[in-house]
Amino acid sequence: MAKKSYKILVVDDSSIIRQAIIAILESSENLEVVGEAASGDEALAKIPKLKPDLITLDVIMPNMNGLTTLKYIMIFHPTPTVMLSSLTQEGASITFDALRYGAIDFISKPSNLENNALGVKKEEIIRKVCMAAKVRTSAIQYIRVKANENTLLVSRQGCKNIVVLGVAEGGYGALLKIVPKLTVTDSTAYMIIFYETSVHVDGFIEYLNHYSAISVQRPFNNTLLKAGVCYISSGEEYVTAHGERGNLTAHVSPAPFSMRRGSIDMLMFSVAEILGRRSIGAILSGAGSDGAEGLEEIVRVGGNAIIQSPVSCLYKSMALSALNLCEAEVVVADMEIAAEINNFLVNSAN
Repeated sequence: MAKKSYKILVVDDSSIIRQAIIAILESSENLEVVGEAASGDEALAKIPKLKPDLITLDVIMPNMNGLTTLKYIMIFHPTPTVMLSSLTQEGASITFDALRYGAIDFISKPSNLENNALGVKKEEIIRKVCMAAKVRTSAIQYIRVKANENTLLVSRQGCKNIVVLGVAEGGYGALLKIVPKLTVTDSTAYMIIFYETSVHVDGFIEYLNHYSAISVQRPFNNTLLKAGVCYISSGEEYVTAHGERGNLTAHVSPAPFSMRRGSIDMLMFSVAEILGRRSIGAILSGAGSDGAEGLEEIVRVGGNAIIQSPVSCLYKSMALSALNLCEAEVVVADMEIAAEINNFLVNSAN
């Protein structure tokens, strides 16, 4: 029998959930569950003995919750960790906190196991665990951000410039390092395509608003793109910009083939066509190649291109594809991208 690739420790206070997760993971030829734990304390005791390649960790647990457990893991036993979250109102905030503290990703956990509610997520669970297990511990970082106590008035002024960012797997950490540091200007809007489900993007927008100087919103069809706003859409939508500078609107429609991934390219092509050399594009962490052709078009029309350095990506494929197709002026780690965008905006004429 071939040796399995990755060793997994499953941590959840519910024995029923643990066994369901274990059964799903063990069904993959690449995954071996080497242990289980019913509490954070038990997990911390087992990690140095089992030396897992990855940990699945429940967010809501009695005594030591998942966030506290994660902090200890990252301090004493840095290990790629995927959170299991029911994404209740409380759970969503804690889940995003966990991503800020170094978790790689999260898996939505159903509130009960009726109608094989966990089993229908089998492919997603195996895919996310296998991808996260490949992440090097050196790429895991604690993200320092401060809550924004100021209530900003959203500009009523249409934008003259657009910065487009494309991101997929590994995007939570990258965006947490970028969006809170973006400059609020009277001429520029930011548009982000993030390959996550719409419900998760909505929760993340609310979370980012708490930590960002800029207003973070969803774009809606045929609405004016306002300066000083960061618009985030999921990969379940096709989003393009239309009109002229100062009166640009977003066209938003459901993506009929969202699994094929083309939303980033579409948005970048539309922005490059309208804004030419004033367009700015950035490709961040993610699997696949979406965004490479769109970024190449931005470069072709004289715009500015930024690519997250692959060594800082949790998932490198998108960045590598962009690097292979076009010459970006800037290739930097995610924590430096906001500063580079801000510099481009300062140096560019309105």
